[in-house]
Amino acid sequence: MVTRTSQDIPGDAVNVGLVATREDVLCAMHAAGWYPADPITFRSSVEIVGSVILRRPYRDAPVSNLYYDGRRQDHAFEKPVGDSADRRHHVRFWQVLQQGEENRPVWLGSATFDRDVGLSQYTGQVTHHIAPDIDAERDGLTSDLKNFKVVEAIYEVSGVGPTFTGRNGEGDRYFTDGEVKISRLVSGCDRKAETAIEFKSPPLVYLKNETWKALAALLRTGATAK
Repeated sequence: MVTRTSQDIPGDAVNVGLVATREDVLCAMHAAGWYPADPITFRSSVEIVGSVILRRPYRDAPVSNLYYDGRRQDHAFEKPVGDSADRRHHVRFWQVLQQGEENRPVWLGSATFDRDVGLSQYTGQVTHHIAPDIDAERDGLTSDLKNFKVVEAIYEVSGVGPTFTGRNGEGDRYFTDGEVKISRLVSGCDRKAETAIEFKSPPLVYLKNETWKALAALLRTGATAK
């Protein structure tokens, strides 16, 4: 449940998922205010550099490729913050099943927040650095979809497990309770769900998550202090 970089370095953890057709994924993300990321080309690379240096918006700036099960992401979306592409919410998705138990395609993804631009600890290349609290990004994306009424049901499945000192492909630290939050989207771009059913986790998982919340508060305090 961890992605890999093109150098086969462990990347970002998988923390979100969708149950939906490709068309419904695109419609739901658009409705929730998330923009498809441009492909990486010379032109888009120049534009993102200009966005960071000149402090001008680039709401569909490209994201670097990550790989899951040997494949780069099928889709990437972002939600800009401020006037520059150096800070943004973003998520990559991979289709992992053509038809899951709910008879619809299943997507797994990795949601993180780019906090600034710097150098990779592993490759020395210019890259974005992520904020360590990846659960906040997972929950934020899920809330966006829910608030825009494009989610029928939400539940969790086990991912990487509780992680205190994870490192992604650029050497950035992250922490997570290790759960993957799955959203079953409405079927059809013109449909809305007035309420989303939120299934409870099994008792042991619930206890683990409640314990984690107390630990995560300390980790967030430490991350803020740094």
